[in-house]
Amino acid sequence: MDNGRKHIRTPLKVDVKITHPDIGVKVVKTENISESGLFILVEPTEMPPIGERVQGQIIKDDADLPEVTMEIVRVVENGVGLRFIENK
Repeated sequence: MDNGRKHIRTPLKVDVKITHPDIGVKVVKTENISESGLFILVEPTEMPPIGERVQGQIIKDDADLPEVTMEIVRVVENGVGLRFIENK
């Protein structure tokens, strides 16, 4: 696998609602998703710093999809990488 990644990235363009006390609610687009997380297209300065946890939910008109906890693990010029956290 490229770059030593554990999971294959799959291109996916969908809207995701991101929620965090410091930023409120923000709707962003994904670039890709894998078994362990996703990458969102967003200005990094509009997001909390690496290590912070956010809530995320894919927006789909005909479905009530679950909200999941994700940790910010990567910040680059065009977006932020998020790792899924198991809700316990």
